[in-house]
Amino acid sequence: MARVAARLSTDGKQSTHPVDEVLPLPKLALYGFQHVLAFYAGAVIVPIIVGSALKLSPEQLVYLINADLFTCGIASIIQAWGIGRIGARLPLIQGVTFTAVSPMIAIGLGAGGGTAALLVIYGAVITAGIATFAFAWLPAKAFRTVMRLFPPVVTGTVITVLGIVLIPVGLNDAAGGLGSPDFGEPKNFAYAGGTMLFILILMKLGKPFLSSIAILLGLVVGTGVAFLLGDAKFGDVGNSDWIGVTTPFHFGVPKFEWFPIVLMLIVMLITMVETTGDTYAVGDIVGKEVDSETVARALRADGAATALGGVLNSFPYVAFAENVGLVRMTKVKSRFVVVAAGVFMIVLGLLPKAAAIVAAVPHGVLGGAATVMFAMVALAGIQTLGKVDLKEEKNALIVGVSLAFALLPATVPVFFTKHMDADLSSLLNSGVTLGATAAIVLNLIFNGLAADNAHDAPETGAQALAEAEVDTAPGSGSGATAPEVPAAVPAQVASPAPSAEKADDADPTPSPSAP
Repeated sequence: MARVAARLSTDGKQSTHPVDEVLPLPKLALYGFQHVLAFYAGAVIVPIIVGSALKLSPEQLVYLINADLFTCGIASIIQAWGIGRIGARLPLIQGVTFTAVSPMIAIGLGAGGGTAALLVIYGAVITAGIATFAFAWLPAKAFRTVMRLFPPVVTGTVITVLGIVLIPVGLNDAAGGLGSPDFGEPKNFAYAGGTMLFILILMKLGKPFLSSIAILLGLVVGTGVAFLLGDAKFGDVGNSDWIGVTTPFHFGVPKFEWFPIVLMLIVMLITMVETTGDTYAVGDIVGKEVDSETVARALRADGAATALGGVLNSFPYVAFAENVGLVRMTKVKSRFVVVAAGVFMIVLGLLPKAAAIVAAVPHGVLGGAATVMFAMVALAGIQTLGKVDLKEEKNALIVGVSLAFALLPATVPVFFTKHMDADLSSLLNSGVTLGATAAIVLNLIFNGLAADNAHDAPETGAQALAEAEVDTAPGSGSGATAPEVPAAVPAQVASPAPSAEKADDADPTPSPSAP
């Protein structure tokens, strides 16, 4: 039964590759590069926004982007491969968190902009990274107590919020990219719609291998069509250097000031909620049990990557929800694919020309693919909420009110820009920050601290897997097709895999308290 559990995905189909499988090199390269393309825009947008706001020169901006990619690669390898008790050993891509954008701009402008502002930001980033790393080494009992703040109703809500907040990012790309001269032009939506349609057709009609690289093929084909029509420009490739090495403290020695440090510590609290939710979500998807130690290892990787980011001229890091959606779509669950993606990112961080080629993907094409993935992120959150009894009014209120708070910054931005202190606005003008904070506070009010086993899958999920094993056994007459998973267990199916091994020798009869 344990073997079947490890092979099944959340929708009852067989997994293409289990989480600990090392794939042949060609597949590793293809799947890894797909992850890079999927997250590339999200990875580089933060240094672009922050660098532009701080009035950095084009050369300094390129350096920031290369430093970000280089550090992303190292951070992703640490998270997916694992070093001792650091890293979740799950297919989690690490990227710069969007939550930090507004606070970093506020810190930088307060410091006068330019490279002097970067030194203050890096001092705060290094301090916050070390604090996060230290927090994740709390004694097991103390750490479990803190993690009781994040039951499925909280983590599921946060992941859903991430997807909902990210979907407009994809749609803005589909429109041509905010600030671009042709923003909103029909041709951009045509590229986005064509790319999306191509991906969906591959997912529906393609063979398993083609389906697993649908995002990559969609981006390649979309960019090819745009190039033939004169809308994909590769001129910057020739103007870029071949080699660009990231060196520690390139812009100078960091400065440590108390208010920027406090602000960045608050940012890291929010990113810890994001990473916690992403870890549980990807655990469900790949069929690997996630416990408090797994979350602690993921947060240690976050803290180490963030501190390293401050040293290597980058920013705070978090497990990227976008790529959680990609894992679910492709059903390629091997964590070594993320390791391969990390190697690609390091190479891109060292080769500005290679990064310029990837950057030439038109916004419309990228937006079409990104919108599909971001929608899958929201679905991953909804699946986590499948563990929650939403017939209980208090749980329904937690989810509904948190979603409403998350939409406030995008719906009424004037409240934050004109009627709030600049420092406070830099912290609260984020849908993820407001949504996550509301979910935690409301859950404490209505439910209090969760039980230690709040994220454990109910027995019904294990029962469904047991039935799947029987139905797919040789001679059962069902053929090779796995049965559909009952609708009553949408999110639980993936998580019992490791614990199912223990259940093999246990009494299969559900306990009276099982849902």
